[in-house]
Amino acid sequence: MNDNPAFGASLQPFMGIPSFMRLPVTRELTGVDAALLGIPFDSGTSYRTGTRFGPRKIREASLMIWGHNTTLNVTPLKNLKVVDYGDVSVIPTSIEHTMTAITETASEIIAAGATLITLGGDHSIALPLLRAHAKKYGPVSLVHIDAHIDTWEAEFEAVPYSHGTPFRYALQEGLIREGEYMQVGIRGPVSGENDYDDARKLGARLVTIHEVMEKGVTEILREVHTRMKGPVYVTVDIDSVDPAYAPGTGTPEVGGLTSYQLLQLVRGLHGLNLIGFDLVEVSPPYDHGDITAILAANIAFEYLSLLAIKHR
Repeated sequence: MNDNPAFGASLQPFMGIPSFMRLPVTRELTGVDAALLGIPFDSGTSYRTGTRFGPRKIREASLMIWGHNTTLNVTPLKNLKVVDYGDVSVIPTSIEHTMTAITETASEIIAAGATLITLGGDHSIALPLLRAHAKKYGPVSLVHIDAHIDTWEAEFEAVPYSHGTPFRYALQEGLIREGEYMQVGIRGPVSGENDYDDARKLGARLVTIHEVMEKGVTEILREVHTRMKGPVYVTVDIDSVDPAYAPGTGTPEVGGLTSYQLLQLVRGLHGLNLIGFDLVEVSPPYDHGDITAILAANIAFEYLSLLAIKHR
């Protein structure tokens, strides 16, 4: 496939069809180690929309990733058979129907034995993705990197699901292992003084950005490795990063992680039993110079590199 002029890895970034890192676009999963899936859905947002364009823009940005990870010293696509599975067929007017479609599509990939790397889309997609992974692995250990807790009650009357609620339902449905849920990078104003305490009562180990900055990334990762005993799912909201580095998102919060700190956090998951990943909330209409999409593509590449090391 690398010799194919449509997908060849040797093509310049401005040439060819922009699948993720020039991966073959296919739904054939025989022998596949990892599959990339787009979910262009943003009807769960409560402020600025636009994340439905995230998967396409992240794929485009990935064309600048040449293939070898110099920090982890691994070339993922030499160690793994990876495909771009395309996108879930979302229904913008129905979050419930879209969530069903997400779980069904994700379950097909997971059942075939491939590790799923998902590009969103807003953070509501994490709930159906966790449902799909729990079908195979049972409750998962969860590393959740975000500015927001996303464990709120329903944000809108008579509509239970949004991008602010997925982990409340995941906890209530028993999709997350008790004591093995960490939220990292939490910050910003909230609607109620008890919001953080409510997340803790639900079972989250809440790590604010202040704690990250005071202790350092290395210390936070030490706790992650201590807590995570089961199969580990990783969910990254790009708004965990300061809007100075990632402006293209729907609900930006000042005072966040740097790009390098997010890279450190993801690289530091090396050695855990990694079974799934999503990256959400990239909103190209609010991006400047595609810097948010470029960061997102590189974070997905770092996770793919971790899978390659594990496979090797």
